[in-house]
Amino acid sequence: MNILILGSGGREHSLAWAIKQNPKCDRIIVAPGNAGIAQLAECADINILDGAAVVTFCEENAVDFVVVGPEAPLAEGVADATRAAGLLTFGPSKAAARLEASKAFTKEICDACAAPTAGYARFTDAASARDYVTKHGAPLVIKADGLAAGKGVIMGMTLSEALDGIDEIFGGAFGAAGAEVVIEEFMEGEEASLFILSDGVTCLPIGTAQDHKRVGDADTGPNTGGMGAYSPAPVLSDAILEQAMAQIVRPTVAEMARRGTPFEGVLYAGFMIKDGQARLVEYNVRFGDPECQVLMMRLGAQILDLLLACAKGELAGAQANWADDHALSVVMAANGYPGAYAKGSVIGGLKGLPEDSFNMVFHAGTAVQSGDIVATGGRVLNVTARGDSLQAAQARAYAMVDAIDWPGGFCRRDIGWRAL
Repeated sequence: MNILILGSGGREHSLAWAIKQNPKCDRIIVAPGNAGIAQLAECADINILDGAAVVTFCEENAVDFVVVGPEAPLAEGVADATRAAGLLTFGPSKAAARLEASKAFTKEICDACAAPTAGYARFTDAASARDYVTKHGAPLVIKADGLAAGKGVIMGMTLSEALDGIDEIFGGAFGAAGAEVVIEEFMEGEEASLFILSDGVTCLPIGTAQDHKRVGDADTGPNTGGMGAYSPAPVLSDAILEQAMAQIVRPTVAEMARRGTPFEGVLYAGFMIKDGQARLVEYNVRFGDPECQVLMMRLGAQILDLLLACAKGELAGAQANWADDHALSVVMAANGYPGAYAKGSVIGGLKGLPEDSFNMVFHAGTAVQSGDIVATGGRVLNVTARGDSLQAAQARAYAMVDAIDWPGGFCRRDIGWRAL
């Protein structure tokens, strides 16, 4: 079959890499792709936020299956457009994608289905939000309501930080995403993520992971889109996973169906875990980045079968089969990230690195210029490895990191530290 993946990051590189291994895949196209993706798939220059353009491309290229990678086209309704055109599609509708596109909407769903989550309040003006924070005190979590590329969350550990966060968001730091602010109770515990496929009725867990959001070692510095991840996440024990499924995930999917907006796609649930219980931090409606990279390393070719079962409404008979091993991914980012950073620095040392089911460098923000691989984004490479233990996966990943010649980049040196 001919498969189109929408997106240009490390998530889409890892999806293309895994899907291509499945014999059902005859042709794979990624739009717009990047320099790493171009080494294993065709890249197409189309506007992935334009549903009509995506449909036209699919018709002209005999595409059988569309996989929507990032959140932006989902929030724009691209999956609605491809489904309306009769194309088999993986990714939720615009209405269902509100679980990520609006934090306030997710809170409404949690209230409706009694899913355990942080207490909250929502505001459309800075003055009311500042009054609330002053009255309740710190710590609090200040969130832009809309899509902010994973960066619209400010930890107000002190009253001053919380007030500054309100001013920053309402001041336009995250654009239209900050037109409304959600202020949440600060939840203590350890954070981890669960990935679930849903066809609107059946929920199938397909893996756990733990991301490293802060830019610096030992979780210091500002939040980022993610500096590394590993899978599985031992803090998500079987008992906690079942509690989360029973009290949070299944009730959410049931409530979405009750409202006439069934959720069909991957539900990326972030949990805060304390005293053996999980509470919902947030939902995303696409694979995490860099969590997707470690999941794809462990799932391999079977991911295509799982995505197809989800898109066809056949998850009831599906099952994810895991190797009993570990995967770890280290993000290499441009110097200055998540603040201002330069583009165009040359990355060397990639050609000699292994590319197999145990060692992969997934590209996120790269391009080819004058024959060189250059950095074009903030998060640029995802150096990913598998091993029999987390320690082995970590050692293998950092050995590859050390072989990459990129003075213009940096990484955390402690990915996996919580589990280790």
